[in-house]
Amino acid sequence: MSDHDDVCVLLPTMNEAETVARVVADFRDAGFENLLVIDGGSTDETRSIAREAGARVVEQSGRGKGQAVREAVRDHVRAPYVLMADADATYDASDAAAMLDPLLDGEADHVIGNRFADMRPGAMTRLNRIGNRLINLAFRAIHRESYRDILSGYRAFTRESFLRLHLTADGFGIETEMAVECVKNRVSVAVVPITYRERPGGSATNLHPVRDGGVIFLELYRKAKTNNPLFYFGSAGAAATATGLAMGAFVLYRYLAFGISHEIVAVGAVGATILGIQLLVFGVLADMIHSLHREQIARYERAAGDGSTGRSSADGGDDRAIGTEEVADAGRTTGGQDAGPDDVAGRDGRGG
Repeated sequence: MSDHDDVCVLLPTMNEAETVARVVADFRDAGFENLLVIDGGSTDETRSIAREAGARVVEQSGRGKGQAVREAVRDHVRAPYVLMADADATYDASDAAAMLDPLLDGEADHVIGNRFADMRPGAMTRLNRIGNRLINLAFRAIHRESYRDILSGYRAFTRESFLRLHLTADGFGIETEMAVECVKNRVSVAVVPITYRERPGGSATNLHPVRDGGVIFLELYRKAKTNNPLFYFGSAGAAATATGLAMGAFVLYRYLAFGISHEIVAVGAVGATILGIQLLVFGVLADMIHSLHREQIARYERAAGDGSTGRSSADGGDDRAIGTEEVADAGRTTGGQDAGPDDVAGRDGRGG
């Protein structure tokens, strides 16, 4: 029997025939027997190679990594813990124990592997490295948490905590969305240093830096609507206000310098400025409502915790009362006559 029977290793794949067997073998050598490969419709031999290597293989019903992860955890994983990794051999199976430790010790419900802690030469291009840094900075600014590497594909989490997240991303935005949802739902997160290696020769990446980077930035901004409304509405309001003021300055300059009036531009400037101020005010109000909502939820949670403690104390009191009644009942003599406590003690002392 494996030491990790309560862990499912989840490997989303898409044309990973060059590396999937090596990844499956590495995790099996590390003591993991429950390996699930969920494939997004590979056109190479990924599925057959994964089966031969000893993994359970499922073909996802939709497309994209995000949809694959959601479908796998919801429909095909029954283990309480999930260890998710890419099947491109860039992650090290020897880091699995460190990834799982915070979960098994009860310190966190979601673990992110920090690739920047030990990134090997050639593992990430300069463009990707810059993009990753910018995205992490944006995440910290918008969502006010620092997870160091929110785009890491090496994750460990409890299945229960994953099902609490409201995830909709279908592509590579799934990692970003998971990080945002952890903040929103106050899921405890631990960050663990891991090794990140260069993709083996012959395997091609499915990531498109510009396209997928744009999707990730949009996902960060979209999720700010419910997690940081002041930033979401305030940034749009600031942009509209700045545009309106710039247009107004242009109209004023043209009128004062050349005597030329731009009525249409002036109307647009006033409209943009008013819209921007309204968005700023709405952002402030939405942020106040969001803060009150969080405080209310915290109150409910504290009340629920105090209620559980109170019930435990009450149950203990009832047990003690029941115990007292039993002692009193034991004090009654046989034959229907009641005996006092001293008589009971006396008979006990004489051995009955």
